[in-house]
Amino acid sequence: MSKRVIVIGAGGHGRSVAEAILLLGRDELVGFVDDGADANAKVWGYPILGRTDSLHTLRALADTVVVAIGNNAVREKLHARVRDAGFELLNVIHPAAYVSPTAILGAGCAVMAGAVVGTEAQLGEGVIVNCGATVDHHCRVDAFGHLGVNACMAGGSVLGHRAWMQAGAALGYGVKIAADTVLVPGESRRD
Repeated sequence: MSKRVIVIGAGGHGRSVAEAILLLGRDELVGFVDDGADANAKVWGYPILGRTDSLHTLRALADTVVVAIGNNAVREKLHARVRDAGFELLNVIHPAAYVSPTAILGAGCAVMAGAVVGTEAQLGEGVIVNCGATVDHHCRVDAFGHLGVNACMAGGSVLGHRAWMQAGAALGYGVKIAADTVLVPGESRRD
């Protein structure tokens, strides 16, 4: 069944998520909510419907919301605000991504073009797996974790709550990364 969707965030990640929604062709994109955008602005003809503090007033327009904000702590706070406003959180999986049928995804995840989520991998609530990133078999990404472009988690590794693997970072087999850690581009952890 088709759902009416609001995307929170009209920046780069928000537009990428909105594009994935449009490519999937399953749900109806209603518009964007963005605290930094002009009230009368549009993105590809879709309106900016307001700010995040006005979500409760938009309930009649949409069934579900995806929070498309790259900052992990902000995304976590906005998930709570979305729930308080009575919205369902949508998972968006780009049509050019692969998610194993045995993987488990929490609410409000975004899996972008070229990403791979492997066998029995687990993504917590609000996780981002960006373009070309890999979450290999039996990996776990805790709530609001974020894999940047071409980041790679080898089998059995764990990315902690709100941890961020920036573009090109890599985790070796079974490596565990603590909550709120930031791995910089090209950084690898093997222990």
